[in-house]
Amino acid sequence: MPRTLRIAAAQMGSTHYHDPRAQTIARMIKLLDDAAAKGAQVVLFPETAFTTFFPRHLINDQAELDSFFEHGDDVSKQEQTRPLFDHARTLGVDISVGFAEKTSAGETFNTCVYFHAKTGSVLSKYRKIHLPGDVEPFPDPNAISQLEKRYFKPGDLGFHAFRVPDLVEVPEGSERGEPIFGMMICNDRRWAESWRVLGLQGVEVVMCGYNTPGYAPDLYGSTGEGLSPEAARDRAMFQHRLVMQAYSYTNACFSVSAARSGLDDGKYDLIGGSCITGPEGEILAEAKTVEDEVVYAEIDLDKCRAGKERTFDFARHRRIEHYGRITEQTGVVEPPKLG
Repeated sequence: MPRTLRIAAAQMGSTHYHDPRAQTIARMIKLLDDAAAKGAQVVLFPETAFTTFFPRHLINDQAELDSFFEHGDDVSKQEQTRPLFDHARTLGVDISVGFAEKTSAGETFNTCVYFHAKTGSVLSKYRKIHLPGDVEPFPDPNAISQLEKRYFKPGDLGFHAFRVPDLVEVPEGSERGEPIFGMMICNDRRWAESWRVLGLQGVEVVMCGYNTPGYAPDLYGSTGEGLSPEAARDRAMFQHRLVMQAYSYTNACFSVSAARSGLDDGKYDLIGGSCITGPEGEILAEAKTVEDEVVYAEIDLDKCRAGKERTFDFARHRRIEHYGRITEQTGVVEPPKLG
């Protein structure tokens, strides 16, 4: 019996610095309705979906900074965000959504959760591990900074795959069981380690929300010199597709990516490219705009088996005695110079 799943990415267009959260959540509910009308059982929303991507800004006022965070330990129960989760439960559609989290202990993380509609509960939580950028902004006030290291702690929950009930029929005694999901956020998708840790847990669907600049030359270092805005956007889109396709293939899994895209505040350019990718690395569905848009596909999870049992049969082919360097060091250690 095919293990068929109907899944969607809810791409979100521009969200501006002063947009009311209620306005943004109303957009998300509309996207959720659109996805449900297509038949989606699971919908992925982007990274920091409830607000603009505030880490591009230097914010010194603590109250202003706090306004961009969701406070407490269960985002699905917070007054300002609860309407989205209540609506998901009414529709019977699971959602994964990214947000800036400030815990009851005052710790701050770039977080996403998987919300299970049938039980009305958070089934899994992930906190972004690979934080890009800097603690301090660029000296040039016109440069686009990336200050995640200033505002967030590195994630402390690891990359844990999890099974999701109530999505596919699982006959008694079935070898496969419920679908296996994993989550990552934005920059995590560029790191092979993120995917392989999930792959080693048999992941079948990886979900990744993101905010990726289209034209932000200061973030690229010397590699961005001389790039036109159009060339920069094309390269950012190429790199996004590259990692989603390559790592879906090398871990024999499906992936879903949801962008925050468009032109925030008339000046901050974010790529679209939300897509659903198959275990052979093929793009099954992709956004056509940089506006609010639902990207939908019906997937057969058993299509993961060929890769997991042949080319990427980890148990037969991995040689971990040669991989020690991956966990023994972080930065580059070059071989000695000759002569």
